[in-house]
Amino acid sequence: MIDIKHLNVFIQVAATQSCSQAAKRLHLSQPTVSKHIQNLEAELNVRLFEREGAQLHITNAGMTLLPWARKLVRQSINVEEMMQSMQNTIAGQLRISCTTTPGKYVLPHLAARFRKQYPGVQIFIQPCDLEEMSSRLLSEDVDLGVVSSEVRENDLECQYFFTDHISFIVPEKHPLSLRDSIEPSELLDVPILLREPSSGTRRTLQAELAKHDISFDEMNVLMEVGNAEAIVLAVAGDLGVSFVSRMASAYARVWGCVVEVPVEGLNLERRICIARRKLSHPNLVRDAFWAFIHAPENEDILSLPEA
Repeated sequence: MIDIKHLNVFIQVAATQSCSQAAKRLHLSQPTVSKHIQNLEAELNVRLFEREGAQLHITNAGMTLLPWARKLVRQSINVEEMMQSMQNTIAGQLRISCTTTPGKYVLPHLAARFRKQYPGVQIFIQPCDLEEMSSRLLSEDVDLGVVSSEVRENDLECQYFFTDHISFIVPEKHPLSLRDSIEPSELLDVPILLREPSSGTRRTLQAELAKHDISFDEMNVLMEVGNAEAIVLAVAGDLGVSFVSRMASAYARVWGCVVEVPVEGLNLERRICIARRKLSHPNLVRDAFWAFIHAPENEDILSLPEA
């Protein structure tokens, strides 16, 4: 009989194409992950992956197995949760994928509070690209997804999570740090660090600048960086200026490493949403968290992005 643990490891290796990355997701050692894959291949008498240098490539047999493995792992979890529900308890796994920087700050606070109320729940928060989110939710690889815009799939539903506030930051001793505010046109005169094209922060900034007939092509873009925290450190190191979520720059602003300067006429807010699959197996843990996030006692956490 196939071991469900082997299948779960196989799914993660297939998703990351790497035993080391799968090990990080599963909180296992790399040799343990490799052993699970070897045992599963031995049980099924097929090769599931081929190695090319440091990269793993899933075989045709692996591609055939993958949807069945997802289904079997999901059904195994459902059985466990159903048995728990018969004891009038909410317990099991909750897997949340997150595409947004502010979501990475808010989710751990909510998850910790949720665990206090439901100690039998295990919560896994994973980063995810926006392009992958819909497929991961539809295939039930994850239970919930935090995104910077509403998903458009008919089989998915969204609810408002919180509002992210984006701010313009400059180094502590930058000439603009002494200003009460600046005009959008002044952004053309300073070296700026931008998030990558898929970033929700960048898309919001681009839309607001377009209202003032300003494009990124006209700006002095020093570099693109795919991480908000790295941008904050670069600004603190006097490499340039940037726009980031206020949550990402909170500590640097408190320490005085960077200064927030308002830009006239830019409404730099974006709605962060949380999504789930509409039609799926009953999932008490997921649905409990879905309702929990907007419980009155959690207003302090959802207001964190405004800090």
